[in-house]
Amino acid sequence: MAKTIYNTATSIDGFIADPDNSLEWLFAVPGGNPEEVGEGEETPLDEMNEFFAGVGAICMGSTTYEWILEHEKALEHPEKWAYPMPTWVFTSRNLPAVPGADIRFASGDVASVHAEMVAAAGERNRWIVGGGELVGKFADAGLLDEIVLSLAPVFLGAGAPLLPRRLLADRLELVETKAVGQFACLTYRVKK
Repeated sequence: MAKTIYNTATSIDGFIADPDNSLEWLFAVPGGNPEEVGEGEETPLDEMNEFFAGVGAICMGSTTYEWILEHEKALEHPEKWAYPMPTWVFTSRNLPAVPGADIRFASGDVASVHAEMVAAAGERNRWIVGGGELVGKFADAGLLDEIVLSLAPVFLGAGAPLLPRRLLADRLELVETKAVGQFACLTYRVKK
């Protein structure tokens, strides 16, 4: 059965980006940079590639989208846009679309976008990329099924929070833990 999943890397102290919205801290962790992974080395990227193969629709916030545009230079090089499936971007501003990509800009309530994602994804999963506030809105609406975290051996002290909501133990069930290189990977089912 298809699920709506928040899958992300995070620092141990619960930040998905540093105060400058940078992910350089993640790329500095052995196994965190796809360009520096050795052959045969197990990394969270392997886990992510396996996860990505089951995704049929994506949703992200504008900060995440703008970071991808800048980091990948996707407007100048649309072939670097890594998401061949429909992608919703929540924003209150006019943002440029990557040429040739199926990008749908949205605002307001997440429930209507979720319904569109379900229809577009069919039997495949829906991936809520981030940021944390957007994921929180899906959780608030009871639309988040699973949280998959790759904890990097890093403490940032500040930055973009993983999930700025109270989700207590009565709503979360640990379903899997494993070590992948330097990362601790945790999967939680979100109870309705």
